[in-house]
Amino acid sequence: MATKQKLMRAIRVFEFGGPEVLKFQSDVAVPIPKDHQVLIKVYACGVNPVDTYFRSGTYGRKPHLPYTPGLDVAGVIEAVGDNVTAFKKGERVFTTNTISGGYAEYAVVADDNVYTLPEKLDFKQGAAIGIPYFTAYRALLNRARVKPGESVLVHGASGGKSVGEKGIDVIIEMLANVNLSNDLNLLSNGGRVIVVGSRGPIEINPRDTITKESSIIGVALYSSTKEEFQQCAAALQAGMEIGWLRPVIGSEYPLEKVAQAHENIIHSSGATGKMILLI
Repeated sequence: MATKQKLMRAIRVFEFGGPEVLKFQSDVAVPIPKDHQVLIKVYACGVNPVDTYFRSGTYGRKPHLPYTPGLDVAGVIEAVGDNVTAFKKGERVFTTNTISGGYAEYAVVADDNVYTLPEKLDFKQGAAIGIPYFTAYRALLNRARVKPGESVLVHGASGGKSVGEKGIDVIIEMLANVNLSNDLNLLSNGGRVIVVGSRGPIEINPRDTITKESSIIGVALYSSTKEEFQQCAAALQAGMEIGWLRPVIGSEYPLEKVAQAHENIIHSSGATGKMILLI
């Protein structure tokens, strides 16, 4: 007699478009982990701007329709596939990239994208680590190659900038289509603008890079090698154990309100803390 497949609640996208294409369903089949994969019972999932780019169909990488969004989840391992030796059922974990999608009660993840979540952090904090912290590490260490004593500017939602005569050595830029031209004037000699995000084109004067021999450098987290991911994970997990890595949680939404979360993450300004879906 065939075993009845388990069902779960999940968000499904059947066409690209606005937040309204995010469809809540309660009869989605629970995915089954294959070789070198684990099944995570999801307690929380981070909402990232890139989730909205995927959903709209405007990003360089387009998911195959239909799909379940969500990359950063935290939860408990429910099952493991063949040849998984590093994890077992019941362990608390977080991830930076799901295979089946994180806006769901269960998610399948490749075992090399799964990391132990220390007891010091709850599941909401675990879901806040993935893309934000791994991207920050890659931007600062792998791409900017920041050195001790250098100044770093991370754009905020408001306020002014006082950079002095020397200028800023490294600017982490999340909205390059608005700020990039001005960034080039703020840099020090040999300064670098690290482009983490942009929502459109911008006109700049390349001459602004000449006098200071400055650089504009793009960041794509998933261009990281496995070794770079492991190096980053080791540094971040040490930070969790020591206590300096403690994500701040902002707005929290139930799975049924995901469309509102997608609207707010793009159009609400001045938010504090990481946006989280509670599963």
